[in-house]
Amino acid sequence: MTSRILARRPSPALGAGELTHLRRVPVDAGLALTQWHGYLDAFRSRAWDVSEVPPADEHPDGVFVEDAVVVFGDRAVIASPGADSRRGELATVMPVLDELGLALHHIELPGTLDGGDVLKVGRTAYVGRSARTNDAGVQQLRAIVAPAGWTVVGVPVTKVLHLKSAVTALPDGTIIGRGDALDDPSVFPDFLDVPEDHGTAVVDLGDGAVLMSADAPRTAALLRGRGYDVVAVPITEFEKLEGCVTCLSVRIRQAP
Repeated sequence: MTSRILARRPSPALGAGELTHLRRVPVDAGLALTQWHGYLDAFRSRAWDVSEVPPADEHPDGVFVEDAVVVFGDRAVIASPGADSRRGELATVMPVLDELGLALHHIELPGTLDGGDVLKVGRTAYVGRSARTNDAGVQQLRAIVAPAGWTVVGVPVTKVLHLKSAVTALPDGTIIGRGDALDDPSVFPDFLDVPEDHGTAVVDLGDGAVLMSADAPRTAALLRGRGYDVVAVPITEFEKLEGCVTCLSVRIRQAP
């Protein structure tokens, strides 16, 4: 099994990215680039391959490449961004997916869907119905992935930007997040409330390791207590723009 991420270098104009729930503060583009390289190194240190999507410096939010596509096995679902300013990001992502041999499917307007609203746990895809993802987008996604055995569950999201701004999943399927950021935590059968806002996002690196923000030491200790090898990386400049460790990459696992 080959583990790969797609990632895009941050734009020098990163600080002009979209904001919904946070107050705008200055972003250090140079520090963001350094943190981005550190993020990629964390994957490489765990034997992940890195495929870089061509830069899109005219798109301040282009670094949040997870929003552009969601991968279900050999199917890549090209998103339909809920923010008009982000629609131009898709053109440079699709050729990379095509080169990897993935079958491309598209969410079409008037449907909207951001990848940050899609949380995959086992064969269930929880999809946030947020300011960026609408009912038509959820319905189109269901039609694309249901034939491959996926169940799509809509989740109301009004308190944060995306579903994965509030919750992600540990490798054992436990959903972790902040209960006060969710409209209805009871949607999830196994939910663990974490002590810090930046502790809600983890990426499964494989072999019992998870990647998370360095700005959540109490959550890191909690997860280590559950037996996980925690790899913490600083991503402060992206967190200023409602970003987290999930949205900076698209994770792809392919059979050789």
